[in-house]
Amino acid sequence: MLAKRIIPCLDVKDGRVVKGVNFVNLRDAGDPVELAAIYDREGADELVFLDISASVEGRATMVEVVKQTAGEITIPFTVGGGISSVDDMKRLLRAGADKIGINTAAVKNPQLISDGARRFGSQCIVVAIDARFNAEWGEWEVFTHGGRNGTGIKALEWAKRAEELGAGELLLTSMDADGTKDGFDLPLTKAVSELVSIPVIASGGAGTKDHFYDVFTEGKADAGLAATIFHYKELTIDEVKTNLRQKGVEVR
Repeated sequence: MLAKRIIPCLDVKDGRVVKGVNFVNLRDAGDPVELAAIYDREGADELVFLDISASVEGRATMVEVVKQTAGEITIPFTVGGGISSVDDMKRLLRAGADKIGINTAAVKNPQLISDGARRFGSQCIVVAIDARFNAEWGEWEVFTHGGRNGTGIKALEWAKRAEELGAGELLLTSMDADGTKDGFDLPLTKAVSELVSIPVIASGGAGTKDHFYDVFTEGKADAGLAATIFHYKELTIDEVKTNLRQKGVEVR
């Protein structure tokens, strides 16, 4: 079994890290380059940067932020938000990103997953899935545009298709759990993790050390991603990893 990874997430808007609850009510959490350097020192396994405004100005800022961050850290990092072409991917990889996260653009143009995987390798392509439970269906629906637009696509079907198209990893965010600190969405995470053979990064809802234990054991995730608890120093990465080791979960 691969060692489980702990990944802080930096949601970047207008060059600053922000965090909200259920994708709204954003508040400032600091400078992305400074935070990235801190997490690198504190033992994070990877970092995820998401440009959540993804405007033209935001993307220009993101390239600069990626360059600055690459000079400050030694761990891999994934960059996503507003990426809609292979050229966008190339620009960010050249700036120092290790992996590219795509969400809205992949739903609109699934071929982008295959094109990116063919050009840069599957290990570079992370398909991000924002999912919310749809009571009528009795399962989860995929949302795009930063959680604003429902797609009518079932999350499990999309996860499997993304894998078939060449995604090397899935970043699965539960919109229902996001920012609540009540725990990861275990039914969603488990359903996706058992369906695909590529790694699944669970996101949304981390609030305690044991939530990571739960998502790795019950949710079958390969990595746990969190923002609020790390940004506001409610938990350190070392505390999370120590707890996991004590409970017999292999971490890096």
